Amino acid sequence: MDWVVRSEAVPLGDLLVRTAQRWPAIPAIAFPAEDLTYEELFEESVRVARGLLGLGIQRGDHIGVLAPNSPEYVTALFGAALVGAVVVPLNVRSTSRELAYLVPHAELKLILTTDRIAPRVNFVDRLQGALPGLESCDGAHPLRFEDAPLLRHIVMLRGGSEGCALGRDQFDETISRSSAEAVDSVRTRVRVADPALIMYTSGTTSNPKGCVISHEAIVRGSTARIGDALPDDHGDDRHIMWVPLPLFHIAALQVFVFGVSAGASIITDIYLDADRALESIRKWRANSLWSGFMPPMRALRTATGFDAAELDWVRSIWTVGPEIEMRELLELFPNAALVSGGGMSETTGWFCISTKDDSGEMRATTSGKLVAGAEVRVTDPDTGADLPDGQRGELLVRTYTVMDGYFKDPERTAEAIDADGWVHTGDLYTHLASGHMVYNGRVKDMLKVGGENVPAIEIEAFLCRHPNVVTAEIVGVPDDQLDEVPVAFVELVPGTSVDASDLISFCRGELSTFKIPRAVYFMKSDEWPMSATKVNKRDLREKAIGLAAVPTG
Repeated sequence: MDWVVRSEAVPLGDLLVRTAQRWPAIPAIAFPAEDLTYEELFEESVRVARGLLGLGIQRGDHIGVLAPNSPEYVTALFGAALVGAVVVPLNVRSTSRELAYLVPHAELKLILTTDRIAPRVNFVDRLQGALPGLESCDGAHPLRFEDAPLLRHIVMLRGGSEGCALGRDQFDETISRSSAEAVDSVRTRVRVADPALIMYTSGTTSNPKGCVISHEAIVRGSTARIGDALPDDHGDDRHIMWVPLPLFHIAALQVFVFGVSAGASIITDIYLDADRALESIRKWRANSLWSGFMPPMRALRTATGFDAAELDWVRSIWTVGPEIEMRELLELFPNAALVSGGGMSETTGWFCISTKDDSGEMRATTSGKLVAGAEVRVTDPDTGADLPDGQRGELLVRTYTVMDGYFKDPERTAEAIDADGWVHTGDLYTHLASGHMVYNGRVKDMLKVGGENVPAIEIEAFLCRHPNVVTAEIVGVPDDQLDEVPVAFVELVPGTSVDASDLISFCRGELSTFKIPRAVYFMKSDEWPMSATKVNKRDLREKAIGLAAVPTG
């Protein structure tokens, strides 16, 4: 047999050092108005690292990063990694109320931010709204106040001094207090088992949970999983990857880490603008489109002048979504491999992914097979008993990329990871005899309608077959007779119209009567309640109850 080295386990900072030495002149990350080569990314990251040392940051300290996709974000990530600090990516959509919980809970000693999108969101204002007393602090001096006792500095990596925040010019002055040699000395002491990240989950049911992720998990896991799944017809072509998702989300971060390991060019933007995205894809001839989820891909397809046939250099498309849309992508991009998968923050991303030899049918209808180094079990959600192939149940995963636990939360860690190391994902999957995995929704999205189990995803997928429906979300609302009944929220194709009774009639004769939505509510693309990249179903459920859903057909 042929033995293959599938991955490398090095600290995150070392990954950048190696790539910058190997491919210094290659563009590392590109935005519509600017880009950085690997040499430039390395040099700027070292400057950030020197500044952190100058402000007293030590190995193991927690550094918050509150920024959209931007040069500031990536240099903050690697600057902190180079000195062995633990990076805590903060969702740029976080409200002041949410930050009031996250900043002290994550034990942040310093927050790196930017004025990159200040006309839309002023992060300093949001932080000051989160922490009473912060607005009266002077950023030129270490912060000290009760609500976040460990926090010492808020630093603008782009922008001037603003209240409690140290401006970039002042931060640059701290760089002289340290040296590149000091950064390198600290870097060499970082272990692959050390925490690299604390990724907070979306918190749709309670306060967010912080997944503690090691350097091995994010580096070794990302390089192995994605490298194994890349189609062979990429050949020796350099990877040029369009990644529209926010880098504070594991779906994008694992891709970014792989890109750095491979010397790829990552094409992104501070926010998704369809026309600008298409222009960047054309300019850079991106050969991998990493939408991750369907909304960015749908947006791309609405861009002015979009023509899939023109993009004949695209060799892979990485996304998950309803079967009907996956099949559409197969037709639109016949020369590209469609790659799907399944994963979560607790496993540092994918635990299953399409394989190189998968057929188009398997790519459109399954989440691929287990990644190397992973084990799974499918169990009965009620009894915990293992289920045979072909039966739907809760997925349990065990692999080297599993998080170390939830930060400062041993109780919820014990609920998520059992004594034998199995992560109870809360996802419903079917394991096929072929080894492929089929996603069936969340255990919590399993409706109980008159004693019948109804996966929300089954109804959602059917509604998406309607030609006027872009996307659909199903939630359960209380019912006196059946315990709960399904209610649909639907976004329509722009320029089309259909009413609730039409969609309910569309379901009749195709779905069992107890699966047919009792009400349909229509949403615009900007009205969905979101948590990072996913629709917040708790908010939708509360909205449905507030609307007093009643039978409409």
